[in-house]
Amino acid sequence: MKKIKIGIIICDRYRRCAGGKCFRSVRNREGAFSRYKDMDVDVVGYTSCDGCPGGNIEYAVEEMKANGAEAVHLATGLIVGYPPCPHITYFHDFIKTRYGLEVVYGTHPIPQKYLDIHSQLETWNDPRWEAILRPTLVDEQMRSAYD
Repeated sequence: MKKIKIGIIICDRYRRCAGGKCFRSVRNREGAFSRYKDMDVDVVGYTSCDGCPGGNIEYAVEEMKANGAEAVHLATGLIVGYPPCPHITYFHDFIKTRYGLEVVYGTHPIPQKYLDIHSQLETWNDPRWEAILRPTLVDEQMRSAYD
């Protein structure tokens, strides 16, 4: 079985998060982790961005790469927060350019309650959000299971 090492970066406003939904979705290969369906996943780093504008992105990813990370996931909290992270696409591009790692938008499936509110707010109506949402926008039953 192929093995992959990954890192996870969460939004600092959730810095007290123990990672329950992220680790559950890693274990079950749900949401953005479905790409690793037939792989052994080793999480080699889990930390916050350190708050806007993301001062920890540079240093945390360097350490993750030193620990063997091949991909970095920008956690679902960066997408669903109120407001969503204004720096998420920059983080994606910076990590890919500076470290040459694969960068994945999201971790666990987007909870239904967040989809409902963001739909009402029209947060994600801009076409640039399509690629950001795709890995974590699963079916309603699974979204509800992550509420």
